[in-house]
Amino acid sequence: MIEVGRTIAARQRVRDAQAFSSSLGVLESALFGLMSLVLAFSFSGAAQRFDIRRMSIVDEANCIGTAYLRIDVLPLQAQPQLREKFRQYVDARLAAYRALPDIAKAKAGIIRAQAIQGQIWIQAVAASQQANALEAQLLVLPALNAMFDITNTRYMQAQLHPPPVVFLMLGVLILICSLLAGFEMGFGKARSLIHVAAFAALLALTFYTIIELEYPRLGKLQENAFDQALVDVRNTMDAGTTTEVQHAQ
Repeated sequence: MIEVGRTIAARQRVRDAQAFSSSLGVLESALFGLMSLVLAFSFSGAAQRFDIRRMSIVDEANCIGTAYLRIDVLPLQAQPQLREKFRQYVDARLAAYRALPDIAKAKAGIIRAQAIQGQIWIQAVAASQQANALEAQLLVLPALNAMFDITNTRYMQAQLHPPPVVFLMLGVLILICSLLAGFEMGFGKARSLIHVAAFAALLALTFYTIIELEYPRLGKLQENAFDQALVDVRNTMDAGTTTEVQHAQ
């Protein structure tokens, strides 16, 4: 688009270069200002949503860890089976997100995790009733609710994006401003390839970064570092298994 604008300006240069330059100055300033504003808001919103999604991973890890520890208040005979379900649940959650960008495989993992949720709830309710203790019900069941609720929160956060028309508008603004930038350059005798390449590359890179922040697990940008919080919780469950076996022996 820069080259198109420069070509158009070169054809108009002979006619009335001063008139074209002065009449378009206000329009160019307004459009470049609008593009800058939309870029800034889009980048800021994408970065904010990216941070919120990452912190939700930590929140889920904390909820799972809390619920897992509170299994201790349930009857001893019910604990091993329930702990095993927790391990399967965390494995299913990790597998679902590691499957991305394969959407179908990720959804299958989420469905499997939801099925294990139901099994955990049924076993926990039965064990708390068996314990016949209000303390067990007040500690375990709310922790399980929080653990299940955070999965819905993360799912909805993953679906939270600006409307497609915003990206369309941003793309159109970038192209129009590139056209005007090329038009302005066309009134000069020579062009600077460095400036042209830098202008195009920076705008394209900024737009690409916004898309990456909005859809992190579908592109190059990943959240694997924050998934380590869930991995650490899963490792503590394995460590707990070793301790349980030693106590049993």
